[in-house]
Amino acid sequence: MDRFLETISTLAHNPHIKDSISARGGAEKGAASADFSVEKNDQAQSAGQTQGSGRVQGKPTVRKVASSWGARLGALVFWLVVWQIAAVVINQDIVLTSPIQTIQTLFSLAQLREFWVSIGLSLLRIFAGGALAFTVGSLLAFLSFKYKLIKILFEPLISTIKSIPVASFVILLLIWVRTPYLSISISFLMALPIIYIAVLEGLLSTDQQLIEMADVYQIHGWQRIKAIYLSQLMPSLKTATSLAMGFCWKSGIAAEVIGLPAFSIGEHLYNAKVYLDTPALFAWTLVVIVMSALGEKIVMRLVSWAAARLEKSCS
Repeated sequence: MDRFLETISTLAHNPHIKDSISARGGAEKGAASADFSVEKNDQAQSAGQTQGSGRVQGKPTVRKVASSWGARLGALVFWLVVWQIAAVVINQDIVLTSPIQTIQTLFSLAQLREFWVSIGLSLLRIFAGGALAFTVGSLLAFLSFKYKLIKILFEPLISTIKSIPVASFVILLLIWVRTPYLSISISFLMALPIIYIAVLEGLLSTDQQLIEMADVYQIHGWQRIKAIYLSQLMPSLKTATSLAMGFCWKSGIAAEVIGLPAFSIGEHLYNAKVYLDTPALFAWTLVVIVMSALGEKIVMRLVSWAAARLEKSCS
């Protein structure tokens, strides 16, 4: 049984060798197919090691990496110069502040305790909404895959959530949800359809040959999920997670600007707009951009780590 699970896992991660076995047949034919697949797997692994050693030689050199980063840095400097020139030409801080003044304001804000508390609480709320959307969306997608009735029931709801603008959701939820939980609710609702659709489509596109083989050998429950479904889901799930995190940040900050919870990035953005403090407005906007990029990197690292652990446990 362990050997067969290893074969199933190998096929799920290596679709180019799954055609070498038949998905149907009796126990003897299935056992022979599994043995043949394991042999092919050994050959594929040895070939992969050979190719891997060749790819090591083809890895980007330090010069290429430095050149790539240099090009990105050059593009960033170019647009900073354009921004600085535009600020000098306009010469009105209330309309357009310069990048130098924005950085100075950011350093001044960073010396305040309230600055870091607001960032921490906003991060906590938005990540909580995203994590909740990931959990609920994955669970609903699996239930919809398993039971057609649930899929039919939730399709209109998911389509409705996708269609409603963020501002409409925020105003509507202000009636039902307390202000501190508004950004959590909005982040959850904006990310839920993305995760749900990605997981459901990944499950529906699972190779039927692997499922039929698991049926023949009576592989059910967590063993089937780990060996077949999760490995098939990971590529689409990574893309969906990255996209969902972007939506979480944009919608979560928008909810804070409208709801104005205490100690939040949205509250400071709104106050900067009300008092025409353009340097502070640009500084907090820069904080949102940096936190969004870092948050996405952290989440994607966690997803990649989980995928690597899964692949290792299935091998």
